[in-house]
Amino acid sequence: MAQAPHAPQEPTEGSKPRRGRVGVRVVGRPDSLEQRLYLPEVLRGLGVTMRHFFANVVGRKYTVTVQYPEEKAPYPERFRGLHRLMHREDGSVRCVACMLCPTACPAHCITIVAEDTGDGKEKRPKIFEIDELRCVVCGLCVEACPCDAIRMDTGRHAPAVVHRGDAILGKVDLLKLGGPSQATQGGKGATWREEQ
Repeated sequence: MAQAPHAPQEPTEGSKPRRGRVGVRVVGRPDSLEQRLYLPEVLRGLGVTMRHFFANVVGRKYTVTVQYPEEKAPYPERFRGLHRLMHREDGSVRCVACMLCPTACPAHCITIVAEDTGDGKEKRPKIFEIDELRCVVCGLCVEACPCDAIRMDTGRHAPAVVHRGDAILGKVDLLKLGGPSQATQGGKGATWREEQ
């Protein structure tokens, strides 16, 4: 047979009262009709709103709005804009289709199809596409590229498009945005400390 739960014990004459009791504070309701309707506070809040509204409409006192196509906010030096493909001195693309940029891309917006260059030593991209609508502008593709073939330093936003397919930039589009790269392919080499 189950026993009933124990009821809390009341302090008896010989025992000490329990410590840590929570006190209850009784708060009264608003007394006057003015306090019950909250009308003065509502009107005071509307007054603040209207004061800011007219100060901005007439004098533009509190606005920090930039009038965007006419005025442009300055971009920071490390602004990530549209992608661009760099090319070598002879005009060929620097990309060797190593597939590191699509591997590093968290949005899977880069598509590369490789082809042989004909000399048997190197590959190049037959298809190099970036879907700018899927790109999250993280810059991991730039960091992953071992030969400085892709950059995001154009300083331009992705343009607005009507059709989704227009936001996919191909190899020709990316090469038009790019320029010759001054980076040494392969880095300084293993003996760079001895050469200094």
